[in-house]
Amino acid sequence: MRTNGRGRPSPGNVSENRLVRLDQRPFADLNLREREHLQEWLARMPDALGEELLIIQKEFDGFADTRERLDLLALDKESRLVVIENKLDDSGRDVVWQALKYVAYCSSLKKAEIVEIYQKYLDRWSEGADAASNLCEFLGAGDLDDISLNVGNEQRLVLVAANFRKEVTAAVLWLLGHGVRAQCFRVVPYSLDKQLFIHLQQIIPTPEAADYMIELAAKDSEQKSEQGAQKRRHRLRQAFWTKTLEELRARNVSRFENKSPSTDHWLSCTAGASGCRYVLIFSNKLARVELYFERSVADENKWLFDQLEREREGLENRFGKKLRWQRLDDRKASRISYSHPFDGFNEESWPEMIEWLCQHIVRLDETFSERLGTLSKHLKSKGPTNPVPPPPMQLTKPN
Repeated sequence: MRTNGRGRPSPGNVSENRLVRLDQRPFADLNLREREHLQEWLARMPDALGEELLIIQKEFDGFADTRERLDLLALDKESRLVVIENKLDDSGRDVVWQALKYVAYCSSLKKAEIVEIYQKYLDRWSEGADAASNLCEFLGAGDLDDISLNVGNEQRLVLVAANFRKEVTAAVLWLLGHGVRAQCFRVVPYSLDKQLFIHLQQIIPTPEAADYMIELAAKDSEQKSEQGAQKRRHRLRQAFWTKTLEELRARNVSRFENKSPSTDHWLSCTAGASGCRYVLIFSNKLARVELYFERSVADENKWLFDQLEREREGLENRFGKKLRWQRLDDRKASRISYSHPFDGFNEESWPEMIEWLCQHIVRLDETFSERLGTLSKHLKSKGPTNPVPPPPMQLTKPN
């Protein structure tokens, strides 16, 4: 969609080498309604608002002592709650006050409550989906325990309407100046013959000024108070991985020799086969080692996993422990892992934890590397649909 000199969207007619003007239409004339149409469009495609958002509830009314309900509740990639309020042709005079009430109500939601709210949404609209798994995948976390949700007063506000009154835009600009993450999106319908076009555009703050305004507010906030919990976790993780890598190098574990400590909860290296890696996991409650299959083709990951699982008894005998086998049918990847509980954020437990990780990542490599390499070569030459895998190996428990 393009715009002409007056900002009206105009699709191009390539065959005639010209632009075609669209007719701007009020929502009311098109018999489109706020809840049935605009709200559903955003619920099904929240990235239309210019970023990855996870819708966790719609028509949310779980507030104490009030029967009010907000249109859409979402999470962004920084684990912040996002209140999305939709209006059709006119924003109304009180939309900012209404939305701020919802933000205030949501500010007290605890992690467990948010997970429960999202699970109820999935139970109704996506039967069989698991809230904890979806949250971990969306936020790039290994475990739900590693996730902090709705921390502090960082809730966000998004207003969507065809037109915004001056008192609304003035209030939103004031909120932005005081560090409140607020945005206005203009949504305008256009028609061409029997086709409907929707133009959704962020108008406050403008995309060009958004980062600058956010940075000014964040700088002022950071000078007053560090984001303590997250920064502490990052410092702990980097210190932990530094010590772990030192121990791995002292043991001549070559797979990790070129790795650097990071602030992530995981550290990985190649498993000697394309798209397969060994992963060390460090969290506040456990340590874990895993073989992770993340080839670009899902069928290849599942084929490798299935061939190894057929030899599960022999592989577990070689490893010396029962492993956790996760085919993860709803995802592209698969995982084989082994974990042990630790008080990870207590530095006194680190020596034992590091010793455990070093021992078991070496044992995992000794158990799977040769067989994985054979299967990977077979997969490369035959493909995942070939029903005849190479014969199983004679596996013995390592010394």
